[in-house]
Amino acid sequence: MPIKKIRVSPRQKMINLMYVVLMAMLALNVSSDVLNGFSLVSQGLTRSTANASRTNEAILEQFEAQMKTNPQKVKVWYDKAHFVQMMSDSIYDMAEDLKIRIVKESDGKDGDVNNIRNREDLEASTQVMLAPGTGRGKQLYEAIIHYRERILRMVEDKGQKEIIASNLSTDVPVKERMMGKDWPEYMFENMPTAAAVTLLTKLQSDVRYAEGEVLHNLVQNIDVKDIRVNQLNAYVIPQSQTVVQGGKFSAQIIMAAVDSTNKPTIFIGGKEYKSENGLYETICSSTGDFTLSGYIEMLNGEGQRVKRDFEQKYSVVAPSATMSADIMNVLYAGYDNPMSVSVPGVASSKLSVSMSGGQLTPKGDGHYIARPTDVGGEAVFTVVAHNEGRSQEMGKFTFRVRKLPDPTAFIPVGDDHFLGGRLPKQVLMHTDRIGAAIDDGLLNIPFTVHGFETVFYDNMGNAVPEVSQSSAFTDRQKNMMRSLSRGKRFYITRIRATGPDGIERTLNGAMEVIVN
Repeated sequence: MPIKKIRVSPRQKMINLMYVVLMAMLALNVSSDVLNGFSLVSQGLTRSTANASRTNEAILEQFEAQMKTNPQKVKVWYDKAHFVQMMSDSIYDMAEDLKIRIVKESDGKDGDVNNIRNREDLEASTQVMLAPGTGRGKQLYEAIIHYRERILRMVEDKGQKEIIASNLSTDVPVKERMMGKDWPEYMFENMPTAAAVTLLTKLQSDVRYAEGEVLHNLVQNIDVKDIRVNQLNAYVIPQSQTVVQGGKFSAQIIMAAVDSTNKPTIFIGGKEYKSENGLYETICSSTGDFTLSGYIEMLNGEGQRVKRDFEQKYSVVAPSATMSADIMNVLYAGYDNPMSVSVPGVASSKLSVSMSGGQLTPKGDGHYIARPTDVGGEAVFTVVAHNEGRSQEMGKFTFRVRKLPDPTAFIPVGDDHFLGGRLPKQVLMHTDRIGAAIDDGLLNIPFTVHGFETVFYDNMGNAVPEVSQSSAFTDRQKNMMRSLSRGKRFYITRIRATGPDGIERTLNGAMEVIVN
């Protein structure tokens, strides 16, 4: 999307030009005390950066030493630490090279960053950073953004993130943006050599600070500083505390703060238990309540053997399954009956269910849809559990199969169902059809109406029937309803409807409608 240029009046252009001239005059008259101040700040930043560099190098040396003694544990963090060092050195060296270029542009080829002669020079930083084609300002700007984004992804503490983001910010004040300046121009255009060098030295200091924060985080991840805990406890983590008879009891036995490269020794019943990753398993051949107990030993950071007891209770139950129709203890033929299946101690993902006398469709998490076919017959379900590489039948369940009950006819009035009685004539004339459904709190099943008959009475009391071959009122039926006066009534009978089972039925009884 193109940037919309802001139109500037001649008067505003003159004010802007005067502002630029004023700033140039001020820059040309920067006092030597101010320039000396820049040099002092730069020297202080240089000392702080050197101290941070030494701290970071010490951490990297710790990585090197730890890598030699435990490469399996340290390798991933060691590689990350060197990647951070490489990124930081890259942008640090870029800033150092720019400092040298600016000073040499100001003082000549023998210029010294630590002894700047033309500290007030306003052209050197502009030439090095902003010269068309050769200026390095945009390159530095992009390098800072890239470094900031990569380094912030490696810092977890919110407060430290904010500090690093602020230190490495490339935002430009609103006033400067309104004047059309980007970050390189804002930082280096007409900037005295001493100030430009100080800005780059600050950048180097911020880079070393960010590098140090990430290295400290990586140190904590591998425990380079050998932080000792004041409590060590043994724990048993069972996969399940309830086991089906014939199944397998599995539990993880661990000690809190365990080092994965320093495996503990497990003792059960006074004997050492050999296990891969502390996994305990035993076949449960009888039912009842049981206790797994023993103790675990491990060497601490000082080479001393630490012993902790553990105990875990679990129960073994006989094979059993629970299966229920979510509606009631019967199933309806030709209808999607929701079912639920569960087995104590067995995940639903390890169950398989089969059905005779119909079709069964799994819906996940122990839920199924059963669609039996034989009215008056039975649907039999078999539940099988698959555990520890073997299959075990958990039970059979039998349900009676019935035909769906007849629905109730109604006249739809908005979102309501009018089932008979008094109905305002205005409302009646706005209805165009009848419906039928089972809606008794357990079932909510719509039916399709194929036809019905209305019975009106003339002035002589003679019945006048009128038949519709669909669910809609015919024009003749509507005209007869329109002629009814208040208190008159008519009846809707012989309603033919089909449900999801495909069986057409004629509903018993009649719906009485009294015009109100």
